[in-house]
Amino acid sequence: MAAYLVFRNPNPKTSQTVPFLLDVQSEVLAVLGTRVVVPLYRPDATGVQVLSRLTPLVPFQGQSLVAMVPEMAGLPRRDLGPVAGELASSRGEILQAIDLLLTGF
Repeated sequence: MAAYLVFRNPNPKTSQTVPFLLDVQSEVLAVLGTRVVVPLYRPDATGVQVLSRLTPLVPFQGQSLVAMVPEMAGLPRRDLGPVAGELASSRGEILQAIDLLLTGF
C-alpha cells in the first residue's frame, strides 16, 4: 500500500466533517496491519484556528482540506474506506507538519 493515498472516511458519524483520511505511513511497512493516517477536515468544520505549518491546507478534488496532523492516528487497514485519490504533491508540507509536531521545529 503506497503512502499518500487518500481514503474516504467510512465512519458515518465523522464523514461529514472529515470526508477523507490521508495515509502517511511508509510503503516499506506495508506488511503491518495498521496504517498511520491524517484526517482531512473541511475548513469550516475544524473548530480550531488553522496553523499553516502544523495543519496545512491541501488541495484535493477541487477543494482545500485541512490536514489535521495533530490528530494523526493508527487505524487497522481493514477500517479504511475506498481509495479516493492521492496527495503525493503535498508530501513536503505534510512531512514538515509531522516534523513540527514531533520535534517542535
